[in-house]
Parts: sequence; structure tokens; C-alpha cells
Amino acid sequence: MTEVSDREPPRRRVPSPARPVRPGGRQRPGPGARPARRPATSRPQGPRVIRLGNPRPRLRLVSLALTLVVIAFVVRLLQVQAVDASEYTAKAERNRYLTHTLAAERGGITDRNGVDLAISVDANDITADPTLFTREATKIDDAPEQAAALLGPILDKDPDELAKKLRTKNTRYVVLARRQTPQVWTQIKDLKSTLADKAAEDKTAVNVLAGVLQEPSSKRVYPNGDLGAGILGWVNADGKGGGGIERKLNEDLSGKDGEIRYAQSGGRQVPTAGSTEKPAVAGSQVELTIDRDIQWAAQNAITEQVKESKADRGYVIVQDNKTGEILAMANAPGFDPNDLSQADANALHNWSLEDAYEPGSTAKLMSMAAVLEENAATPATHVTVPNRLHRGDRLFRDDIDHPTWYLTLNGVLAKSSNIGTILATGQLGRTQKEANQVLYSYLRKFGIGGSTGLGFPGETKGILAPADQWSTSQQYTIPFGQGMSINAMQAASVYSTIANGGVRIEPTLVRGTKGPDGRFTPAAKPKKTRVVSEKTAKTLAQMLESVVDDREGTGTKARIPGYRVAGKTGTANRVDPATGRYNGYTSSFAGFAPADNPRVTVYCAIQNATEGSYFGGQICGPVYKEVLEFALKTLQVPPTGAAPARLPVTFTP
Repeated sequence: MTEVSDREPPRRRVPSPARPVRPGGRQRPGPGARPARRPATSRPQGPRVIRLGNPRPRLRLVSLALTLVVIAFVVRLLQVQAVDASEYTAKAERNRYLTHTLAAERGGITDRNGVDLAISVDANDITADPTLFTREATKIDDAPEQAAALLGPILDKDPDELAKKLRTKNTRYVVLARRQTPQVWTQIKDLKSTLADKAAEDKTAVNVLAGVLQEPSSKRVYPNGDLGAGILGWVNADGKGGGGIERKLNEDLSGKDGEIRYAQSGGRQVPTAGSTEKPAVAGSQVELTIDRDIQWAAQNAITEQVKESKADRGYVIVQDNKTGEILAMANAPGFDPNDLSQADANALHNWSLEDAYEPGSTAKLMSMAAVLEENAATPATHVTVPNRLHRGDRLFRDDIDHPTWYLTLNGVLAKSSNIGTILATGQLGRTQKEANQVLYSYLRKFGIGGSTGLGFPGETKGILAPADQWSTSQQYTIPFGQGMSINAMQAASVYSTIANGGVRIEPTLVRGTKGPDGRFTPAAKPKKTRVVSEKTAKTLAQMLESVVDDREGTGTKARIPGYRVAGKTGTANRVDPATGRYNGYTSSFAGFAPADNPRVTVYCAIQNATEGSYFGGQICGPVYKEVLEFALKTLQVPPTGAAPARLPVTFTP
């Protein structure tokens, strides 16, 4: 039985039109179909409610990401401020602070009287800060090229090289040119001011030289031009000695560089930031033994003769035989150390010490010294000299053909006879081998084959083989100066040894140095070695007078009125350095005065004279006379007034 409700009776359902089945969907049940069972949890039908998801997972994820970012920043901060703090501080210091070297003033070089031979004058190193030439700093791309085009003509530098330096990365300091005169910097400074004024008026203009700076420096100057250039040498682009005394004593002359460190901004020093400075210590002043006036006389004389003879080169040495001090050492041709760009590379030498050559007859003095010291003969000993002499595998001759000469030992030296010298030195031993050994020992004592003691850059010791290695020809040619080689200083030292009574004094070029404190430190005393007795030396001086004073001597062109002059000529076959074969001659003259109380030794040599005479007495004799006479007057050496010994030159058979 159906219970009747007071509710409104249900409305009759009218079947609705059939609905299409949705793709992939389920078809609704039609009329009379049994409705599908709904899940028990299904809610009553009504409007659908959209609810927000739970935010907590997202918040956790965001929090984690932020935490990781903060941790990364903290770790990096700890690394910068704690772990790498010193490194970053150093980088900041390098960027903020600049450290520049304060170049020490190079010491000067003077002659024995204090006359300047080399000095240092104020100059400027032209520098630049490459960071001020970048696009960021100048707003243009070609600032380095524009600056280089302006600086090139002023600095006499290739603009491309300058532009390359101005584009250098990772540095705030480059050197564009060293040791420029104050006038050069003034020219650059004026140009900078002009560009700055233009940039102030026209905002589109750029001062491309704003990053060009200067540092105080010094420049080497040689007031006397080429005078003594072979001795002095030069200073290279790095400020170091490139030759001669400048190189030999570079450490003393250079001093010690200082250093300045200051804060900078835009390439300029910040005055209020303070600075630290280690002052530079100036180099010592070097005083040479050279006399400028005598050096001038020697250089002038040898230069003129080399030109006249059209020779390869020549040299003159003047030495005080009592002290060993070198008063002049002249080379021709020379060079001007103020402008090496114009110098012949072959002239950038001190050939007086660097050239090794066979001396010829000037070496006969050593042979005669050995003969006299060994009591093998006296100046009056008779020596019969044939026109030819057969020894070993060779036939020897003198410079000229002659009938048999009847000479004394003094005459052998006066007429410079090769054959007579061979015969005389043959008496030094019972056999030729013994004689060779005795002669060799004297050559070594005279300094042949060893260092002069000067320690000069490039100096040669010459060549002297031990006696047991002399060839068949050498044992007869070495006595008259062929078959061995020496340098000009060694040759001069031989004559100074005889002039000094038989005692060899090592030659010296430096008298001492004066430090920045003004204190003078004299050079070490030279080594002295007795070579022959005083008696032998006096006899040899008298024999050398015969070369100059006797009418039959070979050195008559070296006579000086009022003075007794001792000398010896030399004309040797010359080894051509290019081919290694004999070609041309070495002409020489050596001696001293006054002969009876010697004070000054002069040695002259000319290589490969090709015009006029090549005999030593003819082309070196006049040079010897001119230089010796000038030196005697400069040193105020009076004539002794004594009469010459006039030893006999010939004898009657």
C-alpha cells in the first residue's frame, strides 16, 4: 500500500531527445534504462566548487631555493673576505698603486785632470698608460693610432710600434722612448695642452695624448765627440755599458736604482694618498789615466795618416813608462758615441787591444834583450850578414838586397837586419832547440801571449805557441817578429819595460773612482816584474838611439831637435783576416824619450797602407815624432842635454 504524501505530486517525465554520444565518452542511459550505480562517496549534485591546492610544498621548494642562493652568496663572501682576501687586496693595490723605478744617475768619466769625457744630463723617459687609450676611456676606436701618428715624428719612432705598445693589455705602464731630451717632452706637453683646450671647447673632440706621461731620467753625453771613443765605449738603450770603460766598469758607473710607490687615479698621482720612496744611489765617477790633450794629438795624427795612406786602420798608444799609466790610446777610424746610428759597425772597437797581428821588426828589441841578458853578445859584437841565409827549409833575406854587411850587434838593430837577428839569437843555446826555449822565456816575461792586465772587453792575448811547438820556419821568423801575434798595447809595454830600467809595469787605464760621498778610491797598484837587468835596459836604450840618430838607421824621421830619442821601425807581412793569407803590410814604430832618462813611450801601427809608402819608418815615424813631441811638451819634460852614446854600427873585416 502506497503512502500518500501531502507533497506536490511528482511531475511526469517527458523523454528528452536522444543526445549524441561524445567521442570516447559514455552514452547516457535512455528511458527505462537502469541508472548506473554511483559510488557511495558521491556527493549530492549541485554547482561544482573549485578548491585551491595545498601551498606548503611550493613554499618549501621556494624556501629551499632561496636558502641555496643565500648560502652561495655567503660562501662566496667568505671566500672573498677571508680565504682570498690577500689576493684581492693585492690586485686592488696593483690597480690603485703604481710602482716606478727611480733610475740612478750614471757616474761620469773624466781624464786625469778632471776634464769630462762622459757625463749624464737630465732627460725623460716617455711612458703611457694603455688603459687611457681604450674605447671605454676615449669613446673612439683608433685612439692608439691617432696618438702614435702624433708621437712618431717627435720621438723618431715607428708609429706602428708605438700603436702596438699603446694597445698593450693588462698593464697600466709602457715605455714609449727612453732618455729623451727635455725639449722633446716640452714639445709633447705643449701638444697635449693644445688637444686638451680643443677638447674643452668641442665636446666631440678627444685628447688622445692624455695618457702620455714622463719620468725623470738621464742621457749619456760625450762632450768631446769621437775623442777616445774606443776607450770610453757607449751606453746602450737599456742604460748599460755597451763597450769600453762603460762596459768594463758598468756596475760602478750605474749606481743602484731606487723605487717610488704612490696611489694613482687616471694615470696621475693622488697627492693626498701619500707615497713611499727608496732613493736611488748615484754611480761613482771614474777618473782615467788619459790626458785629453795628448789623446787629441794622438787621435788627430793617426787619423790623418790613415786617410793619407788609405789604410784599413791604425792606432797610437802613449804610456808613462815610470808609472805604467796610459796617457793616450787612439784608434782610426773612430766613431761618435753620441750617435751610433751613423757609426760604422767595424769601427765600434778598441783595435789597440782587440787586433792581433804580427809585429815585425819592433819585436827585435826582445831578441836583443835576450842576447844581451844571457851574455851571448855585446853591442860591439861583430855579425857578418850575407844577402841570403839558408835555415831549415827556407831561404831568408832582409828587406832590401845588399852585399855582405859587416855589422855590430848594434848595427843589426839599427839597420833592422832579419838575417843578423837570426844569427844573434842562434847563440842563445848550444842547439837551436835550446835557443828557442830561452827566447820563448823572455817573450813571455815581456808579456807576449798573455793578458796586458787591463781586463778590457774584447782584449786579445795574441798568439805565441810554446817553443817546442814552433815549426821549422817559426824558430827563425819569431826572432824578427813574424810567426807570432800581439796587440798594440803589448808592443808598447815592451818598450816601456826597457824605458823603465828593465821592470815591466802592467799598464793601467783607471786612476781611481769617486763615490757619491765624494771619497776618492785609487785603483790598485799595478803588478811589477823585472824582465832584464837595469844594465841591459840602459844598453838597449843606447842601441835604439842608433836607429833614430845614426845616419844609417831606419828611424831618422822620428828625430826631435833637442831630445835624445830611442826608437825602432817595423814592417811586417800582414795576415788578411778575411782570407787568412799574407796580404799587405803592418807598418809600425815604437820608442821612448828622453833616451837617457825615459818618461814617455809611444807606439804607432798602421794596417794595410795602400797609398804611398808602407815602410814603418816612413809612415809611422812622422806620427811617432808628432805625438811624442806633443806629449813631452804637455808633460813639461825638458831635454837632458847629455850627448848620445853613438855606438858603432859597422866594423871593418
